[in-house]
Amino acid sequence: MASLPERFNEVRTPVGLDLGAETPEEIAVSIMSEILAISRHKKPVPMGDTVAEGLKKRVVIRGAGDLATGVALKLHNSGYNVIMLELPEPTVIRTNIAFAQALVNDDKMITIEGVTGRKARSVADALKITEQRNIAVMADPEAASLRQLKPAIMVDAILAKRNLGTHREMAPVTLALGPGFSAGKDVDAVIETCRGHDLGRIIYSGEAKANTGTPGVIGGYGTERVLRSPCAGVVTPLVKIGDLVCEGQTVATVGEYAEPVITQISGKVRGMINPGLKVSEHFKIGDVDPRGASVDHSTTTDKARAIAGGVLEVVLRLSKQNG
Repeated sequence: MASLPERFNEVRTPVGLDLGAETPEEIAVSIMSEILAISRHKKPVPMGDTVAEGLKKRVVIRGAGDLATGVALKLHNSGYNVIMLELPEPTVIRTNIAFAQALVNDDKMITIEGVTGRKARSVADALKITEQRNIAVMADPEAASLRQLKPAIMVDAILAKRNLGTHREMAPVTLALGPGFSAGKDVDAVIETCRGHDLGRIIYSGEAKANTGTPGVIGGYGTERVLRSPCAGVVTPLVKIGDLVCEGQTVATVGEYAEPVITQISGKVRGMINPGLKVSEHFKIGDVDPRGASVDHSTTTDKARAIAGGVLEVVLRLSKQNG
């Protein structure tokens, strides 16, 4: 009798014939069509076989914040099919350049630099979205869908500064962004996320630089750029991304008593958390760029692009080695 791993590898998905099925009833027909053909000793082409080549290009990214989005854009534009997994209520702050917003926007989509991300309600929905050359975004922080998705490449871009369960068995090629992972042990490679000379550097053995706990300095400001909640409660933004603000201005309120969030510097709002989210005390809810009006807030950052370049290099190198 075959072992459990061998039996598991015999399972394929999706099941059924490719009839263009969309509704549950139509999907049931496609599955029964394949069963009927097999029972009559026919050799149908199952849906799973039609996507076999696509499996080699399937990328799953854990996280859909601004840095993960930069990676997703780079891989998508390089011909890969990208599926992103996020929290049902994302806590990203650069909401205008994060595909996570597809989960909460009224139209369940967001377009960034000409590429559209769409909310997927199931694995089948996600595959359909990528077939249409869009990026699929699923509410699946535990990555429970990986068993069905069977990606060729898995990228941990959660940026939690610690490993939230990612391991090398998740895909033939695995990599992670930033500290909390050991290359060669947890994942195949780690990408440096600390600003400076090594930003975007690929690490095949060892770890990225430890988290310093302090934001990178821009225009002479570091911690002053970050907007944090003064207390626990629901956030109500008073400004939006792209607005110019002045030092001492109240840019949001938090909690039942509308505790003010006051910016320490003047500049352009680059990040602001979604309204209505409940946060803990000192939670990061936004940031202000001291460079002001000259900053382009509508496209991915130089940091995201540098990291994305490192990811693409790893994917190309290791995918070639794996055949």
